[in-house]
Amino acid sequence: MKKITLKKSSLTLITSDDSRFRIRYRDELNEAQYEAAAHLDGPALVVAGAGTGKTRTLTYRVARLIESGVHPEAVLLLTFTRKSAREMLRRAAMLLDERTERVSGGTFHSFANLTLRKYAGEVGYASNFTILDQGDSEDVINLLRSRAGLASKEKRFPKKQTLQRMYSATVNTLTPLDIVIARDFPQFAEQVDDIEGLARAYVAYKRANNIMDYDDLLVNLVTLLEQHEQIRRRMGERYRYIMVDEYQDTNRLQARIVRQLASGHNNVMAVGDDAQSIYSFRGANFRNIMDFPKDFEGTRIITLEENYRSTQPVLDFTNEIIRMAAEKYSKKLFTARQEGMTPALISMEGENTQSRFIAQQVLELREEGVPLKEMAVLFRAGYHSFDLEIELARCNIPYVKVGGLKLMETAHIKDMLAYLRIIENPKDVISWTRILLLLDGVGPVSAERITDEITRGINPLADSATQRLSQIVRGKELPVMLDVLREVAPERIAPGDKVERLLRYYTPILKARYDDHPKRLKDLEMFQTIAERYGQLSIMLTDMALEPPNESVEDLVPEGHEDEFLTLSTIHSAKGLEWNTVFVMYLVDGRFPVTAAADSFEAMEEERRLFYVACTRAKQRLYLTYPTNIFDRATGTVLSKPSRFLDGIPEELVEGFVVEKDEGY
Repeated sequence: MKKITLKKSSLTLITSDDSRFRIRYRDELNEAQYEAAAHLDGPALVVAGAGTGKTRTLTYRVARLIESGVHPEAVLLLTFTRKSAREMLRRAAMLLDERTERVSGGTFHSFANLTLRKYAGEVGYASNFTILDQGDSEDVINLLRSRAGLASKEKRFPKKQTLQRMYSATVNTLTPLDIVIARDFPQFAEQVDDIEGLARAYVAYKRANNIMDYDDLLVNLVTLLEQHEQIRRRMGERYRYIMVDEYQDTNRLQARIVRQLASGHNNVMAVGDDAQSIYSFRGANFRNIMDFPKDFEGTRIITLEENYRSTQPVLDFTNEIIRMAAEKYSKKLFTARQEGMTPALISMEGENTQSRFIAQQVLELREEGVPLKEMAVLFRAGYHSFDLEIELARCNIPYVKVGGLKLMETAHIKDMLAYLRIIENPKDVISWTRILLLLDGVGPVSAERITDEITRGINPLADSATQRLSQIVRGKELPVMLDVLREVAPERIAPGDKVERLLRYYTPILKARYDDHPKRLKDLEMFQTIAERYGQLSIMLTDMALEPPNESVEDLVPEGHEDEFLTLSTIHSAKGLEWNTVFVMYLVDGRFPVTAAADSFEAMEEERRLFYVACTRAKQRLYLTYPTNIFDRATGTVLSKPSRFLDGIPEELVEGFVVEKDEGY
């Protein structure tokens, strides 16, 4: 006779005999992973420690839901990258079948975009609204700043980038603008009224021109769900099972979206690790994961502790780091890989000695058979690696440094996107301003006169508009550009063909404006290749705004085109990655944790979590380095105290070394 166990904290009936399922879940998952995958109804929080198979668990849960009779269309999987969602659903399809393709999976912003395209009218927009990326948002703010005369005041006024950060922070943290300014930008406290007035003008401008920025997607989705009960119910009935990945990285708006979507059934599974909450500067709220059991009564907490990445000596050290955190979900990571090197703590007299030690150790490990691509050097801030980069070049060690200007942030790609956005939305005056300023003889005044005509209702892509606009700007360049835009505007022309024609027009402009035009032309050719994958321009532009490709072509391959290279990375950029050997450098108070964190308990706790994330990237070898007697030019002080995060760690968990120079060094 089959046994049935009634779980106290859930309405789910789980049979001890899984023979009715095609997938043998108990054989494929460890006990905690199985408990999470088999959970059906009611709220659940899966606290997934670093390297404990979080993605695997979510993948099996998707398959299990479908095998349990849940319609795939009723499952919503929210992640922080589309790549993550696609990978989980691809794995689920390999486990089960093509039914997983009908699961709704994507980022919060892509989900908001799809929903708002359907219900845009309910929040005062047309369904063909344009999405601004960060650079476009800054340009709009700068335009309004100039119109208001704030850019010409004698007293210093925030630049467009600073204003955009202010406005984004107030939206993502649900904090009044005056408090954001007082807390994060106190130097502008006397200009709060002007900054708030500009914020109101920015909101009005976006609505008048049918454009949303990245933050508006979440704001308007929250508005839709909270103010339209019938729509909220309809969406709750459709998405009966909600899963949220990396819940520790959600901001307050995203948490509200989850609560609204699940308000009719509470079938939410949040997966994340409180110990890896390190993105408060982006608006992520540590309280979301800590308060999840309060937000969803009856939450079942499942903790994943078996690690499949690191050796036990590395885990013993990282367990101790996070044990000293003030607030956390208790967990102790363990692994079957008991043997391994004890983490090494290396002290040395100066910064260059640190760089020389790391370079020497990298070369020795490579000779021992560890590939360069299996090694990484992590640091708190990008400038921390400058001295090391010089030493690596001296030793002929190829490396890639994660970071730098993203492909979609480069001027030439933004020019091309502006042409395409105009084709999609001829009222996009920000894009018009950008491409008009590319024409010889057109300055800000002429460009604004033309955009004023567009705002008043003229269709610049209509044949009749050329003569009228040519009265404002003389010469042949404007009519030629308008003819090209009209030529590629028809919907029947594929995005790749549009870009190909625009590229022929734009190339002479590119060569005239940029000395490094050969490199930029390669980027544009890559962009054309990306465009050729799309059948609709609107879908392509949405993807470019929501989740653009990251690197410039020349940045994908390190100089010298070596087959392998060492990775240099900030810790924030390294989250989610792993290497055989990891060096964490500059473990000195003032560098790690940074000096600024000393003013805030919450900031210092996040610095501790950042240290934990850095160390849990290591699979076999972990080196912790710190130079003493560093002169900090910013503060005018000498930094000599090892990081406070090393205080109290038992000697048996970390082996100490002091670097000495050979005679004649």
